[in-house]
Amino acid sequence: MTQKEQHKKLGDALWDIANDLRGAMNADDFRDYMLSFLFLRYLSFNYEEAAKKELGKDYPPIRSKDNRPDFIVPHPLEDWYNDNEEDISEFEDSMRKKVHYVINPKYLWSNITELARTQNDELLETLRNGFRHIEEESFKSSFKGLFSEINLNSEKLGKTEKERNDKLCKIIRKIAEGIADFSTDTDTLGDAYEYLIGKFAAGSGKKAGEYYTPQQISSILSSIVILDGQNPAHPDGPKRKLNQVLDFTCGSGSLLLNIRTKIKKGGGTIGKIFGQEKNVTTYNLARMNMLLHGMKDTEFEIFHGDTLLNQWDLLNEMNPSKKIEFDAIVANPPFSLRWEPTDTLAEDFRFKGYGLAPKSAADFAFLLHGFHFLSKEGTMAIILPHGVLFRGGAEARIREKLLKENYIDTVIGLPSNLFYSTGIPVCILVLKKCKKQDDVLFINASEHYEKGKRQNTLREGEGSKPNDIKKIVETYQFRPEHIERYARRVSMDEIKKNDYNLNISRYVSTSEDEIQIDLEDVNYKLIEINKSIKVNTEKHNEYLKELGLKLI
Repeated sequence: MTQKEQHKKLGDALWDIANDLRGAMNADDFRDYMLSFLFLRYLSFNYEEAAKKELGKDYPPIRSKDNRPDFIVPHPLEDWYNDNEEDISEFEDSMRKKVHYVINPKYLWSNITELARTQNDELLETLRNGFRHIEEESFKSSFKGLFSEINLNSEKLGKTEKERNDKLCKIIRKIAEGIADFSTDTDTLGDAYEYLIGKFAAGSGKKAGEYYTPQQISSILSSIVILDGQNPAHPDGPKRKLNQVLDFTCGSGSLLLNIRTKIKKGGGTIGKIFGQEKNVTTYNLARMNMLLHGMKDTEFEIFHGDTLLNQWDLLNEMNPSKKIEFDAIVANPPFSLRWEPTDTLAEDFRFKGYGLAPKSAADFAFLLHGFHFLSKEGTMAIILPHGVLFRGGAEARIREKLLKENYIDTVIGLPSNLFYSTGIPVCILVLKKCKKQDDVLFINASEHYEKGKRQNTLREGEGSKPNDIKKIVETYQFRPEHIERYARRVSMDEIKKNDYNLNISRYVSTSEDEIQIDLEDVNYKLIEINKSIKVNTEKHNEYLKELGLKLI
């Protein structure tokens, strides 16, 4: 079984558990419990392995249950804590340096599962204290509110404290059994977490747009921003280093993690990852997701706040010399979100010089926010509805200025119905501040997909089979002059003649050319056919006459 197949199998096993256990609880509510317990499992396993190395031979052996199934076995680390109180502080200081966090042994997953196994009435209270401990004391940096959306007092778990405790015992036992036969390394648990987020998103419909970008589209965006792609004759491969990466509507963080994975697989390095998310539940998912994929808390920063209002102090530096910039920026903002453009925002450094996006659609406001923080050699890729390509008014003025300044590099049209949250076709806009070509590459990939019952997908075939993702990325990278009915580089003069309208079908049509009919040739052929009919009819009548039959 390949690693990818194992990750899917674990994800499917956990998804089956979720469906079996959630009962009357909707998928979104149960998601928070399921993913939080998976997160606790990862933190605990990682911590225990590091503790074993730190303590070496002093790490206590596991105690026997002495054939008493109801006996709660203390965790070996809890035994060590009890016997070495004077050394705890030094031990935890060392652990903070190595794994960047500490967990009191009584809140480790192995202890939690013991409480669940024995149906202990203290499980619920232990979880409350454990979550609070991780939020406030475990990490060097603040992770307050990490479990704020997990309501352990919810009546959906049970009407009484006892019912809620029993329900959580059952959930935790099933999860522990479900992952027992699988590897629990960072890659496996991290990918299973991502897989579950996708499965929950599929069941959430339109609400999924708040936190999830389908992996296929995420893969395209992440591939684009790590490619140099500035020299069509000798296009470079992945960049060797990205200092800082930003997703200003990061959802659960999958786009950021995709970039990190791709650049590391290419032998490159990445500095720090930054994300911003307005929805508090999704913000917590993103922070857990980063840690679950083996990132230290110093390697990423996720901020909870409104991007359009720019509530993040980090991005509010007025001094140009101190302004933070990013080598790669990706985003999948909410499509055509209504917002409140004010006089104050009109003077905002992000929008000044371009104007404000209309009240009815904040698409260009999101784009300009990210573009302001793009470094001179950086690349930005953002998913937007097709309306940004051709709508008039304020959007036309913003679009025209970006084109005149030669900042729009590539426009990619995707098929419809790729997202859980909407069936409309969307586009990817790629922007750069260091463009070397005085043209725009248009890729019309709208007809290249596999149709599904509920949702379309991009094909990922191997060998001679169609691979829609690879074709998009390679077309972007190699920047061909023209691919029939698929891609074309269009000069700024042609775009100007079209009033700076970027509607993809104006430049790359997917329709078949109509067959040209030569009417003179058709008329000549008809005359010749009629002559032939007349000659052959006369011959035929001669035969009929000889036979004494009626002529035609």
